[in-house]
Amino acid sequence: MFLVELTYKTSLEEVDNHLKAHIEFLNKYREKKIFVIAGRKQPRNGGLIIVNVNDRESLDKVLSEDPFMINKLANFEITEFVPSVVTDELSFLKEN
Repeated sequence: MFLVELTYKTSLEEVDNHLKAHIEFLNKYREKKIFVIAGRKQPRNGGLIIVNVNDRESLDKVLSEDPFMINKLANFEITEFVPSVVTDELSFLKEN
């Protein structure tokens, strides 16, 4: 599992020009249950995505479709982690 932290490197106006396409990208992978949680940071200088894939290669392939990456609107910091404490509703994500 991965935590992806986006930090904008351009104006919010430029980000907003690509926001609809970015949300469509997020929804595509939410529906496939690859994106578990996604949302913007406060203050609004980027966002976070929790991604349920097994390896970095799969993650990179998914992220290559993000309009924010394609248009170089954000830096992407990636952290791999092993979920060990989860709510009952998310128990399917837990690794032993």
